[in-house]
Amino acid sequence: MRPAGRGGVPTAPRARLARLALLALLVPLLGALGAPAELRVRVRLPDGQVAEESLQADSAHDSISLELRKPDGTLISFTADFQKHVKIFRALILGELEKGQSQFQALCFVTRLQHSEIIPSEAMAKLRQKNPRAVRQAEEARGLEHVHLDAAVNFSQGALLSPHLRNVCAEAPDAIYTRQEDVRFWLEQGVDSSVFRTLPQDAEPAPRCGQGGDRGAPCACRYGLSLAWYPCTLKYCYGPDRPAPYKCGIRSCRKSYSFHFPVPQRQQCPWDEDP
Repeated sequence: MRPAGRGGVPTAPRARLARLALLALLVPLLGALGAPAELRVRVRLPDGQVAEESLQADSAHDSISLELRKPDGTLISFTADFQKHVKIFRALILGELEKGQSQFQALCFVTRLQHSEIIPSEAMAKLRQKNPRAVRQAEEARGLEHVHLDAAVNFSQGALLSPHLRNVCAEAPDAIYTRQEDVRFWLEQGVDSSVFRTLPQDAEPAPRCGQGGDRGAPCACRYGLSLAWYPCTLKYCYGPDRPAPYKCGIRSCRKSYSFHFPVPQRQQCPWDEDP
């Protein structure tokens, strides 16, 4: 039988209790230091429907991610990598099996991030949800941006552009699109040229995929997505006892994108059916 410590409590169990108590104190602290901060909000989509959006901020790696599942099952994600000046859009689009389509199709669009587009990661990490049942609607609509993509990212080298790319675009290794103007900027920042490849350009512009024709022929595809609600700028207030303006909230925005890119076969763009 083990000798008892003070008060008759065996020494070994008492040491284990002390370690457990210390662990209970350390776990929340370690989680706060290492884990990204997450915010879940209910948002109003442009068509009036309501969806849940998840926002994560990782101030240690200076990045922000947003994820939204649309009512039709499409999963939209957005990642802002402030360190690498990169933003990544990903769409996981459910296929229509009765039409012979695959279970889902994945697309990734990678463009240059301007730091004024969204609030800093450290500010995002401090946001808290005061009313979880409230439906958020963006205060500012930033309009529709047409993005014409004429280059691609080599998935095997994608980590050289952003460490987030290999995880975010894992389901779309052959469908990671970007544009030459952004490639030139990243090359000036020291990114290796092996990361990128130019998409083939025909002498004659390819027809729109939505205009019909041979399902095996190349065409120009279009995909549209929206970020229904995201913190785009910080609000500053003035007080009688403060000589300088101070941060007092965020302003929310909505932004829509229309991505245009070539595909080798029309069947790879089944959603673009509108004339």
